Parts: sequence; structure tokens; C-alpha cells
Amino acid sequence: MKINILQGAFFPVPALRGSAIEKAWDALGQSFANQGHHVTHISRQCDGLPSNEHIGNVQHIRVRGYDAVSNILFLKLKEFFYVLRAKKVLLEADILITHAFWAPVLLPKEKFGRIYVHVGRYPKGQLRFYKKAGCFQVPTHAIATAVQNEIQDSKKQISVLPYPLKWKVSASKNYLERELKILYLGRIHPEKGITELVHAFKNISPGIRKKWKLHLRGPWKTEQGGAGKKYLDSIKKISNESNANIEIHSPLFSDKEIKDELESTKVFVYPSRAERGETFGLSVLEAMSCGCVPLVSSLDCFADFVKEGKTGYVFDHNSKDPQKSFTDAFSKVLKSESKNTLISDRCIELAKEFEVEKVSKKYLMDFSKLLSNEND
Repeated sequence: MKINILQGAFFPVPALRGSAIEKAWDALGQSFANQGHHVTHISRQCDGLPSNEHIGNVQHIRVRGYDAVSNILFLKLKEFFYVLRAKKVLLEADILITHAFWAPVLLPKEKFGRIYVHVGRYPKGQLRFYKKAGCFQVPTHAIATAVQNEIQDSKKQISVLPYPLKWKVSASKNYLERELKILYLGRIHPEKGITELVHAFKNISPGIRKKWKLHLRGPWKTEQGGAGKKYLDSIKKISNESNANIEIHSPLFSDKEIKDELESTKVFVYPSRAERGETFGLSVLEAMSCGCVPLVSSLDCFADFVKEGKTGYVFDHNSKDPQKSFTDAFSKVLKSESKNTLISDRCIELAKEFEVEKVSKKYLMDFSKLLSNEND
């Protein structure tokens, strides 16, 4: 097959600026190509990346994009012009994979490939205009329900396939040998529950948390998806006043650095409150693949792989007192070292099902099904 992958306007591939979606499709594209398919990957040109190059067996074409902005209308206008530029360099193909907002409207399926829309965020009304789309691919069953409610077309194919891990699952350090480190790795933004995380850790009994340290690590700049310096400074202030061992570190973008960081961590905490922002939780899965024990909020997107007391811990962020629920669950995790050893082993085994070689074959089956459907 000839496969086009068209990313959005705001991040490059390789994912030098982070972004789970770009990371996932970079890994999948390489896997498709390694299995004999011709893959062209189109993304934003920035950070000194060339406009055209081969990485592995994938051809990368890059066009001018933009930094993200908070104004949603201006954001969509920027992506409109980005897709028009991408249209000029796209090659003829059988399949066009995209999550770019305007691509399913502006691009002809007859030339660039049957349109396979990756819905990486909760839809906001746009899907009803994607008449040319042959398949809507979503990472979780929760998003599948939202897509079905929006398109209201039972004939349209909706496929639930997860993001893949970029690395082989093989935790290098036994859980009990790791330092007493808790890690949050993700965007520094209020919707991620960072403020609540700091308060929850501070509120744990000093006798329980005295040997533990909490590390916060991720992009804080607005152009990288963070909330900016003012919010970062507020987190630093709360942390300094907490009388708890809390450190804030620079973001990591290299897979090796991320994996090394995770393999030295015991507990990975991801308390997101973004009901319509989180769709899968790849960072949580990455942590589990490295043997970390996850503590997450009760968002639907985590339910496919984090099971309370079996493969992690969950606190109810929608309870009457969410801060108490968070603190109680946090305390429970830190007091359960013996149980956590078993959970760590289960997390590693579960994560093996998400290795890219296994996941990519499921996507290729989707593409074959789409091509065999004459009506799309």
C-alpha cells in the first residue's frame, strides 16, 4: 500500500517538541514501512528539520506550520493555510491518515488516498462535515461513543485502536531496587491537576511521605502546550511552601531520556481533570511499560488499562471532596509497597500488548478493510 500520514500544523515529526499523537504516528509509520508499505509522512517544518528527507524507510516531507495560540478561531485559520500548503506536496496514495482539522474537507480522497481520520481529541462538532472520511479511528471506547453520537451514521466505520509504545517493553530495574520517587511527566497546565497533585502530596501524613520525593517534569511554555511562566511560578511557590520534598525539572523529549527517567521511578501520577482533553493517556501506558505503578484520576480514557488494585490506582476526581479522594488514594499507594511489586509486574505484562509491531498490524487490517469497501 501507499500510505500518506498528514499531521497537524503545530508539531514536527520526529516529535522534537513532544506530543503523543506525533510520537504515535511516527512509530506506526516506521512499522508500516518496515512491513513493505510505501509511507510518506507530512508534518510541520521547524527546529532546523529539512523540508524533505528519509528516516528509516519513511519519506518525510515538511511544510511551514505555526506555533499554537489560545484563540481557537485563529488556531483553525492557521491550520487551514497549513493544509493548503500540504496539499501541494502530498503524493498520490491508497490511504490518507490525518488528524489535521481541515484535511477531510479540503483533500480529495480519489488522489491522496481513502481518508482515515484519527480522532485524537473529543470531537467538537466538526465530524459531521467529514463526509469524505471512510473511517474514524479512535484510541478508546469512550471516544468511540462520542464520535458515534456526533456523526449519527451507522454506515461509517469507527475503529477503536490504541496508540503504540515506541519502545520494546523491558524494565531494566526491579521495582524494589528503585528510589522512592514519584513522577508526574506531562504538560504543566491546570487541566492536568498539577495544583491538586502538590496539595495531595503535601497533605499525606509526614510519617508516610517523609522518605518519598515528588518530581514534576514537563513543558510549561504556552507554545509547547503548557500554561506559561505565571502558572509555573505559582506551582513553584506552592511547592516551596509545602514543607514536602517536591522538585520541578525541565521537560524531556528524547525517548531514551524518558525511558531512563521512568525506569528509575516507583510511582507515576497523572491526575488530569481534562474530561474532554484526554483521550488515551499514552504517558501513563509508557510509565506502566517501564514498571511504574500508576495513580490516575477517574477519567474514562484510563479505564481501558488502569484497573484499581490490579494494574494501578484510581481516585475519584468528581467526588464531593476530590482533594481528599486524591490524598487518600495517594497515601494508599505509598503504604502498599509489597502489593505494588505485583502491580508493577502486571503493568509490564499488559504493556507488551501495546508494542508497535502488534498494534501496527491491526491498523493495516483497517486499511485493507477500507480499501475493499467500494462505497467509501
